[in-house]
Amino acid sequence: MKFINYAMAALAATCLALAGPLSAQTVAANSIEAINAAPQGTDIAIRIDLKEPLATPPTGFSVAKPAKIAFDFPSTANGLGKNSLVLKEGDLQSVNVVEVGGRTRVVLNLTRSMNYTTRLDGKALYVVLAPIPVVSDSLAQRATRFTEETAIGKRHALQDVAFRRGKDGEGRIIVDLSDAGTGIDIRQQGKNLIVDFVKTSVPDNLRRRLDVTDFGTPVTSIETKAFGENARMTITPHGLWEHNAYQSENQFVVEVKRIVEDPNKLVQGTKTGYQGPRVSINYQNGDVRALLRLMAEELGLNAVISETVTGTTTLVLKDVPADQVIDIIFQQKGLDMRKKGNIMMIAPRDEIATREKLDFEARQQISELEPIQAEQFQLNYQKAVDVARLLAGLAPAGQQAIPGSAQRILSKRGNAVADPQTNILFVNDIPSKLEEIRRFIRAIDIGARQVLIEARVVEASDTFNRDLGVRMNFLSARAGGTQVGGSGIYSGGGSYSPAGQVSNNTIGVNLPSFTNVGGTLAFSLFNASLTRILNLELAALETDGIGKIVSSPRVITANNVKAKIQDGTEIPYVTTVAGGGVATQNVSFKTAALSLEATPQITPEGTVRMLLVVKKEEPDWTRAVLGNPPIKTATVETSVVVENGGTVVIGGVYITKKENVTEKVPLLGDIPFFGYLFKYQNDTGQRRELLFFITPRIVSDKLQVN
Repeated sequence: MKFINYAMAALAATCLALAGPLSAQTVAANSIEAINAAPQGTDIAIRIDLKEPLATPPTGFSVAKPAKIAFDFPSTANGLGKNSLVLKEGDLQSVNVVEVGGRTRVVLNLTRSMNYTTRLDGKALYVVLAPIPVVSDSLAQRATRFTEETAIGKRHALQDVAFRRGKDGEGRIIVDLSDAGTGIDIRQQGKNLIVDFVKTSVPDNLRRRLDVTDFGTPVTSIETKAFGENARMTITPHGLWEHNAYQSENQFVVEVKRIVEDPNKLVQGTKTGYQGPRVSINYQNGDVRALLRLMAEELGLNAVISETVTGTTTLVLKDVPADQVIDIIFQQKGLDMRKKGNIMMIAPRDEIATREKLDFEARQQISELEPIQAEQFQLNYQKAVDVARLLAGLAPAGQQAIPGSAQRILSKRGNAVADPQTNILFVNDIPSKLEEIRRFIRAIDIGARQVLIEARVVEASDTFNRDLGVRMNFLSARAGGTQVGGSGIYSGGGSYSPAGQVSNNTIGVNLPSFTNVGGTLAFSLFNASLTRILNLELAALETDGIGKIVSSPRVITANNVKAKIQDGTEIPYVTTVAGGGVATQNVSFKTAALSLEATPQITPEGTVRMLLVVKKEEPDWTRAVLGNPPIKTATVETSVVVENGGTVVIGGVYITKKENVTEKVPLLGDIPFFGYLFKYQNDTGQRRELLFFITPRIVSDKLQVN
C-alpha cells in the first residue's frame, strides 16, 4: 500500500500554468531575497528571507514521485536573480524558484519523501524537513506475506501443481503443499504475478513451464522452479486482470480473473468500494483543476479537464483512496465525468448533460436524414415471418403479446418483408439499425437442443408396486444407502392442489401407489444409472404377470416445445334435433383417451425440467343417458426436474373393475325361490393403477444418421 502526502504533483512552471496565472499587470508587493539551508541533526532547516514579512505561512504541498515540496508565495517576486539553487544538504538536492504573473513558487527537490513544518520569524520563513519513519524490513516483508510460516525450521515441499478453468472464465492455479504451515509471499512484479513458497523444495517433475493459453483464461503460462531455499511460481497473465488467493489446509489456490472495463469507474476491478492508492492531503484554498489533474496522474488516467472547471477547495484528508478524493471533489463542485476509450473528460454536470442532449439530437437528426439501405438475411432455424413481426414489435403468429412488452427494433423509416417459401428476410433500414438487426438475428437464429422423451405406461396392482419397490430399495441399499439426491431414488406423496402443485410430505423408495390411498398424487425419481436397472425389473415383473406395460411411446421434441402422446378411442354421441315437424338425428364424437403432455426445458446444469400433464379418460356406461355415456377423467399435472437419462414415475390414476359372478346347479338353480339354495353369487371389485415411467434424454448435437 502506498502512502503519499501531497496536495498536487506538478513541476513548478506547469503547475503554476494550470493553477491559472495572475494578471500580467499585477505588481508584486514582496520578493524573495535569499534561501539558505543547514542540517540540524537528522533534520534540515531552510531559511527563506523576504523583503517584507508575511501575514500567514504560504500554502504548501508535497509530491511522492518525484519527491518534491512546493510553496506558493502570492504577490511575491523572485529577487534572487536566478531560478535554481544547488544546495546538496542531506536529502535536499536543489531549489527551483519560478515567478509567474506576480506570484512565486518555491520547489524543494528531494531524494525521498519527507515531512515538513513551517514558522514565521520576522521577515524570514523557516521550513524544517524531517525524515518519514520507515517500517523495518521484517515488518515490511510480513505485510506482503500471504501467510506466515508456522512450522519454523521445517522443510516444506510442493506436491502438485494443477490448472483449471473456472465457470466464469477465470484461471485457477491449485497448489498442493506438504503441510499447512508453509509461508507464502504473493506480489505483482511488472506484468507477472510472483508466488514464493518459503523454505519449500520443488520435485523434479514439477520444475516446468506450463503453457495454458488454450484454456481461454487471462493466464498464458505458469513456471515453477527452485529459487534459493524457496520455491518460486511465476504466473504470466495478459490483458486487464486481477487476482485473488486463498488457502484451505494443504491446498493453496490463486485465481486470476479478467477485468471487464467499466467506463463509469475510476479504478477497474470487481471489488466493491474505492480501490485507488491511498493518499494524505493537506490542501488549503488550492485550485480545483490542478488537484484533479494530480489525482488523475496518481490513478494513471488520461484526463481532459474542461476550462469551465474553476474555483478553489480546501481538503484535509489522511489515508484516503485517490478515487474517493475525486468523488469528493465531484460532489463538492457539482462535477461529473465521461470516459471514451482510455480518456476521461471532466466537466460540470450541467455542461455534460447539455452536451449529451445535443449529441443525441444530432444523432436523431442524422437517423432521419440518413439514406436507407437494403439487406437480406437467410434464416436457418427461425421462421422469417415470425422474425419480421418481432422486428416490428409484434408477437409471433399464433402467440398472444404480453401487455407493455412490444418494442420496435426497426427505426421509424425501416420495414421488414419475409418470404415464407425461401425463408429469407428482406430489411430496409439505416446502417446503424441494420447492424443492430444483424446482431439480433445472429443471437436468435440458432438450433434448439432436442430431448427424446420415452414413456412407459404400466397397469399395475399393489403386488407389482411392493415387489418393484422392495427390489429397488435393496439395490439402493447395496449402492450405499438411501438418501435423497445421493442414491438417485427419492419419492414423495401429496394431495392435489388447485394450482397443480405437489405438497411433499413423505420421503422413501416406495413407488407412488404403495401408499394405497385413493385420490393421491405421488411420484418417484430415479437417476440415470438406476434407470437401466428399472427397465430390466419392469420386463421381469411383466413376465411374472404382476404388471402389464400398456404402451411404450417415444417422441423427440425441441427444447421448451410441448410434446403430446395420446392413445384412445372416440365415443359416438347421438343427438336429436326437431325442426319443421321432422326429427333429425346427428352423430358427434368425443375423445376418450390416455394422453401425456410433456414440455421439456434443458437447464444450464444439464438436467431436464419437465411440465407434465397426464390425463386418463374413459366412458362410464353404467351412467349412460339415452345411450350416451359420460366421460370419466383423471388428470395429473406437475413440474419436476430429472437428471439426463433419469426416470420420473407418476401415479394417481386408477382403473376400477367390478365383476358379478353367479355359480349354480343346472336346472335346480333356475327354480323360482328354491333356486337360491342351489346357486352362489360372487361380487368382486379390482382396482389397478396406471404408472407412468417417463425418461428424458438430451439428444447430442453431434448425432448423425448413417
